[in-house]
Amino acid sequence: MRHAVILSHPDPSSFNASAARAYAAAVEALGQAVEIHDLYSEGFDPRLTASELPWNAHYALPPAIAAERARLTAANVMVFVYPLWFNAPPAMLKGYVERVFGMGFGYGPGDNGARPLLMGKSLVSISTSGAPNAWVGQTGAMDRLREGFDEHLAAVCGLAVIDHLHLGGVTPGIRPDAVQAMLDQVARMARRHFAPAVPVE
Repeated sequence: MRHAVILSHPDPSSFNASAARAYAAAVEALGQAVEIHDLYSEGFDPRLTASELPWNAHYALPPAIAAERARLTAANVMVFVYPLWFNAPPAMLKGYVERVFGMGFGYGPGDNGARPLLMGKSLVSISTSGAPNAWVGQTGAMDRLREGFDEHLAAVCGLAVIDHLHLGGVTPGIRPDAVQAMLDQVARMARRHFAPAVPVE
């Protein structure tokens, strides 16, 4: 099993970065391969250019996007780690999805529209917010996020949605014990879904 952890947060010392590392450590402890794609530190450009539009007469896939698609090809699990800004993923992650998961990788032309190209791969999401979980749930923000982002991306590309762990109350000055408790949640989630089944004798 190979995991691609796609981190979208501009601060390398952020809780999101710690959550990405916690997930990676948990699946590595299970003997599985993992690579963290830190979009900000790697300088990913989220801006989709006119030449990348499939119907453009001068269509050309940029080398950086071709390389990123190649990195993801071997992955069985795509893991998005990001904060909610205005109750939505950061523009960096939205641009990443538009450029990397677009025509020719996430989907292709089909008889009735788009044809999913990532069947057999899975999607895990870890999102955070300053607002507590209760508020995010009561306002419907979480339901809208899952429907408009997770489930839509999964349906277009053929991904299986495994889980979406949302961690609320991530604010400046959060106590170290609260941080560790949430990182433990991340690790437990990874182990729950990806630990090899124990044979029944």
